[in-house]
Amino acid sequence: MEDSQIVELFWRKDPEAISEAAKKYGAYCFAAAENILHAPEDSEECVNDAWLHAWNAIPPQRPGVLRLFLARIVRNLALDRFHARNAQKRGGGEIALVLDELGECLGGGPDAEAAYEAKELRESIRRFVEALPEREGNVLVRRYFFAEPVAEIAGRYGLSENHVMVILSRTRKKLRAHLLKEGYR
Repeated sequence: MEDSQIVELFWRKDPEAISEAAKKYGAYCFAAAENILHAPEDSEECVNDAWLHAWNAIPPQRPGVLRLFLARIVRNLALDRFHARNAQKRGGGEIALVLDELGECLGGGPDAEAAYEAKELRESIRRFVEALPEREGNVLVRRYFFAEPVAEIAGRYGLSENHVMVILSRTRKKLRAHLLKEGYR
């Protein structure tokens, strides 16, 4: 079923919308949550919660790209669950590493996550990513949006882990310069 048809089912509050979305994007959403949580039970709960969030969000929202709309919901739910689960013990896992890496672009500190969530900053980062060459953009998004480990990204694109790290380092420097120019540091 086409995304526009699934969105229309959500819009009409037809329960079939959830089963069609789950059929088409369930595995994709689970993978996004699992990259963050590394706990199948928690990832499955996030995906199930995502269907409810999508149900409540459509209408009034009418997503143009359903896959990305659902991925953003799942990612946010997984990050919330990750933060709740790791509130006492900071430092382990891929997400802490990802946030530390991005923190150098945002100036670090406890406000880095809040600044990252700001609407204007998201829009600036979106424009930055869209202007990147395709592979750089994909590597950046896989690492910092989906929190994929460097080894997985390297395997996906047939690169060495070192090459992926170099791409990420250079792209973060470009992002830092972009954000400075936009007034975010």
